[in-house]
Amino acid sequence: MNLSKYIIGTICVFSFFTHTVDAQIKLTVDRNAVQQTIHNFGASDAWRTQFVGKYWPLEKREAIADLLFSKDFDKNGNPKGVGLSLWRFNIGAGSTEQGDSSTIAHEWRRTECFLDKSGQYNWNKQEGQRWFLEAARKRGVEKILGFTNAAPYFMSKNGFARSSGGIHLNLKPDQYTDYARFLTEVCNHFKFDYLSPVNEPQWDWTGDSQEGTPATNQECSILIHHINRELQRTNSKCKITFGEAGAIRYLFNQNTDKPNRDNQIEDLFSDNGTFSISHLPHVNNCISGHSYWSVWKLDDLIAQRKALREKIRQSAPGFEYWQSEYCVMEKNDDIGGGPGRDLSINTALYVARIIHFDLTLANASSWQWWTAISEGDYKDGLVYIDDNKSQGSASPTDEIMTSCKTNGNYQSSKLLWALGNYSRFIRPEMKRIEISRNDSISELNIAQGLMASAYLDTNSDKLVLVAVNYSKEPQNIIISPINFSSKAKRTFKIYETSQTDNLSFKGKSTGKYSIRARSIITFVEE
Repeated sequence: MNLSKYIIGTICVFSFFTHTVDAQIKLTVDRNAVQQTIHNFGASDAWRTQFVGKYWPLEKREAIADLLFSKDFDKNGNPKGVGLSLWRFNIGAGSTEQGDSSTIAHEWRRTECFLDKSGQYNWNKQEGQRWFLEAARKRGVEKILGFTNAAPYFMSKNGFARSSGGIHLNLKPDQYTDYARFLTEVCNHFKFDYLSPVNEPQWDWTGDSQEGTPATNQECSILIHHINRELQRTNSKCKITFGEAGAIRYLFNQNTDKPNRDNQIEDLFSDNGTFSISHLPHVNNCISGHSYWSVWKLDDLIAQRKALREKIRQSAPGFEYWQSEYCVMEKNDDIGGGPGRDLSINTALYVARIIHFDLTLANASSWQWWTAISEGDYKDGLVYIDDNKSQGSASPTDEIMTSCKTNGNYQSSKLLWALGNYSRFIRPEMKRIEISRNDSISELNIAQGLMASAYLDTNSDKLVLVAVNYSKEPQNIIISPINFSSKAKRTFKIYETSQTDNLSFKGKSTGKYSIRARSIITFVEE
């Protein structure tokens, strides 16, 4: 044996091992580099709460509500829930009252309406949804948003709560005021903070799967002007949120495949827009859009969010961006796509990456998941329900659609807890502050490795940092706050979501930490 070669080789291996173990990503968090204000994290009650909230045993309802809304901790310091700070309430259009004649095949996707065609209100309708609304308020959810997919069927052109085709709003021309008054009455009765009056106007909504209507930019503007007048007339405190673009490219692109329904920022939110709503006092200063069809491949995820941020800066500088709906639909190499339940860390990490870039590149001030509860065999739920016989439904005729109406099994997903890494600790009105890194890698590489974002509680001057380790290797970090009030030692409580942990309390750190492979960590300063 050549002893000198053996010694040199051993030294090289030892040096490489030492470098790998000791290598750290230094995250310099600058208190003075304030970006956007974070208002809330939310999810929608559509559509399953209508049955779960009305018929399921109270003990199970309360447990599901705790998972979604609770801000409490158990005896071991683990969060009992993800502490959502916004709840989306689906204002129904009456397809349930129409029954099978509604032409909406899926009973679970039909909705009741508080108003009937004779003009009478019945506030006892939507009982299951109202139960979860009160459960959210009881647990301290800060904001409630009412949203509608379609006008009441008796106000529509075709007599249905879904479209018959074309690009135009399915609302009779003489019903704009009546529809605006209906929405205002509902918002005022339930004291909603926000109203979203049009959902994904780019899509045609001709299928039999749910309520919905397309709408041109001009029609959206006309409707919002009517609603604004009604909110003013009733001295309402409710604010209109709009955009709800089916894909964010329709917010900032023109000459797309959806003419008259794209370029929403310039047309509707610019002061000089053709159909501007920017000057209306009851329009909230946000532009909302959905992250569907913009997250894969990764270079598209990055480029579209940068383009959105720049368009708002140029054309509507007084407005914020709200990401107001997402669940997994696109086919992708990482988790396959929407079909098939996945309670594992894989989907959780996939969505955590989207949240990270929506917050750090698009500067989203609100981030909202689609449906809080799902009975489907699909990646669309935070809490999943089933009958203990299947992995959820793939068709409206599946047995589970009947068996789960009044009772069933419920379980959390890793996705729920991954969202909780953000929603539970980044509380309303905290500020996102910039992070600089010492590894100087591209955003594309960051998206496949370690992502980190930081938030400041200005009342306490304390820091929250969320780190997403997408890679299959541990990542060693050191948190280096600058321009904060002087402290001899900053300590953080650590909460982990991984394949083995659900937002679990993992002890304390001074900011030097090895983040497990395929995990999400939240550091909460004491």
